Amino acid sequence: MILVIGCNGMLGSDLMTLLEGRGRGVDVRDLDITSLESTERLLTSLKPSVVINCAAYTDVDGCESNRETAMLVNAEGVANLARVTRGIGARLVQISTDYVFDGAKGSPYLEDDQTAPLSVYGQSKLLGERNAATNPDHLIVRTQWLYGLQGNNFVETMLRLGTERECLTVVDDQIGSPTWTVDLSRAILALLARGCRGTYHAANAGFCSWNEFARAIFREAGLGVRVEPMTTEQLNRPAKRPLYSTLDCSKLERDTGFRLQSWGDALTDYMKLRTHSNRG
Repeated sequence: MILVIGCNGMLGSDLMTLLEGRGRGVDVRDLDITSLESTERLLTSLKPSVVINCAAYTDVDGCESNRETAMLVNAEGVANLARVTRGIGARLVQISTDYVFDGAKGSPYLEDDQTAPLSVYGQSKLLGERNAATNPDHLIVRTQWLYGLQGNNFVETMLRLGTERECLTVVDDQIGSPTWTVDLSRAILALLARGCRGTYHAANAGFCSWNEFARAIFREAGLGVRVEPMTTEQLNRPAKRPLYSTLDCSKLERDTGFRLQSWGDALTDYMKLRTHSNRG
């Protein structure tokens, strides 16, 4: 049995849909991964063969002022999961991020490239990776720029602002790959189906800036919003972001035969699904 922790979140909900009854979900309200006792009690009772951890503290700027909470959830919580899954003989799947890199490489990051997180969030997720690896039967999946139906994300923020304003200013010097949670879920299940272990990158193909992504969102939505450029320095957010953090996903394709579609096609599919869901 596959257990999805954080089953009501943006990624967890899509995983549960694709598992089609083959998995079981627990919400973060039902399981406190920062408590070893709570983690042991639930996992030893359910005895899953695979645990996919979608629970995380993902407020990048919030992590800067709440370092203790970030480390507790993103690092220590994963250590608890690794300890218990190792004890019951289960595989641990840990979701990680491009923020473990500093963005200075200038070309897509490979799984074994040197990590150098710029933010507390990135540091906490990197520690989470290391803690996950204390269970030899582990799978770490790094991704980036996630959006989906269940949760706050850039696409939904732009669509909301696009109905309120005629012009928006969006950074144009951060480059990455917007990734739909449905496609990421498919990649994770492909990795599990092939019995893959270790670290993999999974993101929609191609790359763009946040500014280009915003313009694509408004085109798809038929909104005539003007999108002006600005720099990350001008934005002046509390947490530093990697400027170029595109992930090389060739290892995923080589080992599973699965390739995530382009970020543009994924956005088109998402917008169609979003429209259908709203009508429903």
